[in-house]
Amino acid sequence: MQTGSPSGDNHIVKAAIYPAIGIARVGNSQEAYYIGPEVPEPAPQAPGFYRDASGAIKREAARFRVYGFNSAGEVVAELNADNAEVQWAATLANTKAAWYQFQIALDIPEAATAPPSFLRNMAVADRATLSITPGQRKIVGRDQHGAAYAFDSGKFMGTPVYLGELRTDPQGRLLVLGGHGKSASWNGARAITFANNEGWHDDVADGPVTASVRYQGRDIPVDPAWVVVAPPNYAPQQKSVRTMWDLMRDLFVAKGSLKAPVQPSFQQDIRPIFERLSRLQWVNAGFAAAFGWGGSTPFSDQGWMRKLADPSANLKEWRLTLFNEFRQFKRDAWAPTPWPWLYGDAMSVPPAETPRQNAALSDLQLTHLRLWAAGEFIADYDPSAVPPQRIEDFPLAQQPDMLIQAAMEFCLADAFHPGCEMTWPMRQSSMYMSPFRLAHRPPGWIEPDYGAVLTPDNISGPCGAQIAGGVSRWMAVPWQTDTASCRSGYQKSYDPYLPTFWPARVPNQVMSQQAYHIVMDESQPLDERMSAFARRAAWIRPLGNISYEDQINNMIADIAQMGIVEVREGPRDGAGFPHTLEVEQLPPHIVAERLLMSAPPAETFEDVDLSVVEKVQRIASRHRN
Repeated sequence: MQTGSPSGDNHIVKAAIYPAIGIARVGNSQEAYYIGPEVPEPAPQAPGFYRDASGAIKREAARFRVYGFNSAGEVVAELNADNAEVQWAATLANTKAAWYQFQIALDIPEAATAPPSFLRNMAVADRATLSITPGQRKIVGRDQHGAAYAFDSGKFMGTPVYLGELRTDPQGRLLVLGGHGKSASWNGARAITFANNEGWHDDVADGPVTASVRYQGRDIPVDPAWVVVAPPNYAPQQKSVRTMWDLMRDLFVAKGSLKAPVQPSFQQDIRPIFERLSRLQWVNAGFAAAFGWGGSTPFSDQGWMRKLADPSANLKEWRLTLFNEFRQFKRDAWAPTPWPWLYGDAMSVPPAETPRQNAALSDLQLTHLRLWAAGEFIADYDPSAVPPQRIEDFPLAQQPDMLIQAAMEFCLADAFHPGCEMTWPMRQSSMYMSPFRLAHRPPGWIEPDYGAVLTPDNISGPCGAQIAGGVSRWMAVPWQTDTASCRSGYQKSYDPYLPTFWPARVPNQVMSQQAYHIVMDESQPLDERMSAFARRAAWIRPLGNISYEDQINNMIADIAQMGIVEVREGPRDGAGFPHTLEVEQLPPHIVAERLLMSAPPAETFEDVDLSVVEKVQRIASRHRN
């Protein structure tokens, strides 16, 4: 165990839980789970890792640690069962069905003419029956688990709902596991829409995480944390171009509670932007054509990356032309062409006349790119650098921040429509007690009645300090209906693949296993292999193409039927293919000839027209701002 502060002051006066917000994910495997990312650039797992032997999806556990600090705020040691007495407490709650409908982010101008956000299930008089609130669970010691730590006493309309459980690892660190991806309606009604299905519940949740710590005979005050239980990650190695960490970092820099670097680091601040654009080739055919292998701007290629990392004056205009490709709201309005080709908070079909029709990078990311274009950046690119693969491989002083970054970089901050893990309230500074750390309401606090309709005028209360269930309640109910609705290229006349919603978590077009086998078969003609590489299958195809309503209900019925995009070894015969490929892995019961793509993309693309579904009809009139 690493100990010791840089100043030599090793007297611990306070402690804090990390990550400040931990992410767990549901899975329908009854027993198998894995621990979520704890470093920003983890190595890919072996093929098949994310499923159990039956093909069910493993749950992702959030692991929490306690670090002790001296009076100067320096990290002195991790505090765990090896050197301290640590008792954990956590609460999970799901209050979606008792909250308000999602119509649109309520902190943007377009909310004024979006459909009103009425209470969900307004006809249910006893609102408490709509909230799944099993209460707090406590746990202490090494390798603890069992029924006593399960969040299984909460009910929805009188029916018990399991939301997850607590465990500890061999060092007594806390593990939080979420539910099993089960959603249902109390009266048997089918789901009919993307976000506000009356009578429905799911088993995602969120809530506070606290710890009592006794160290060297003294009780140490501990800053609390939060846990969010989210849907599965169907593309585990992918990050969006703007992550939740990017959004939060921008928020805290703008508020003055974090300092921005004087000059951006190419390796840490610039490289990820271009690299992520290229990596999205494995989950969206449009990104593949432009930024992927063989595309017009394959940024992740080492030759391209070396050029991007070169601060030479003779490349200044080239860098500027690339910078100008990125969306800037005041300049680009609702045009779909500027990068990063992702839908925005006010996305609508037909496109709304608002700059929020499509997404932009954070202001801080754009500032970094502007400095990069001017050649004012730290030229620290190292193509041979191997990022740390365990949190213990980072210096002790960096570990708390790396745990935060790792958790938040695998969460999306693209279109808050409503989103994948969390949504628009996360950009309200009133939510936080300090950078990245949510404020907590005191135990026993009773939330006021905000009325029958939630409007932009009364969001300050729910966007303040949080209660259990306060983060996840803004999301779709059930989450599966939104996941099955979030796709790409809603206007096929413009582009069948672009813009897109959340391909880093909910893929659009993927390399099938059959295409992968052809690419890897060195006996095949090169043209056949290249053709197979270029083909992409519609990720949504296991849900069928009879109707939109059938698709969203099929997603509810079986969350494991969808493919998980995993990293596999590429060809080694010198044909020029990438050294690694990302390939869809389907469960055994879905691997059938009709799903293994062998026809051209047009014949495998989803046939259901989504341009008229409720999800993309959020705005009553067009905006210009």
